[in-house]
Amino acid sequence: MTTAKDLFVIALDPAPERAVGQGDLSLALAGAELLDLLEAGTVTVDGDLVVPGGSSAPEDRLLAAAAAGITRQPPYERVEDWLWRRGRDLAAAYQDALEEDGELTRKRSGLLPFGPKEVELVDTPARRRAVARREEGDPVLASLAAAVGLDGEGPEDDGPGVGDETVTTVVAAVHEAVMELEAVRQRRTIENTAFANVWRGP
Repeated sequence: MTTAKDLFVIALDPAPERAVGQGDLSLALAGAELLDLLEAGTVTVDGDLVVPGGSSAPEDRLLAAAAAGITRQPPYERVEDWLWRRGRDLAAAYQDALEEDGELTRKRSGLLPFGPKEVELVDTPARRRAVARREEGDPVLASLAAAVGLDGEGPEDDGPGVGDETVTTVVAAVHEAVMELEAVRQRRTIENTAFANVWRGP
């Protein structure tokens, strides 16, 4: 299991009191992937730039796809730009991958046989490892979880210290991206409300 998959698992296990937005989770998953690639030596972070490293592509297919998208020539991509580009619809990609691997299943919600289907985690060793990692207080996983409101107060909660300066840079970028996404949501809500009021009239 990767940090990204562990994060996706704990986002569903159990269902949090506060639902995690797909956009927020996608940004955090992109950050988790970048941390996995850093650990594998596939990339390094120079200041705020994602620089290709010397190791081969990871075996995990989602991480391999992330590695394949790394900018190989200068000017290199900024960490923030990586999060927004790689994070597009990434939560859906992880859901599909875990369903294919048999780690997620769909169940019918409600009493009606034609009601909507919801996904739930299968009790697998990978799921148990992810939950154990969270319960043990892994600082990186906890910080990413805090960014999407799974732990702590929410995106503004910086979570526990993660030690390594490069890791801190990535985690901080995730927090900032999630807050920026929330600001965009609020602005759209205000604009939509104002537009509706114009049509409603005095």
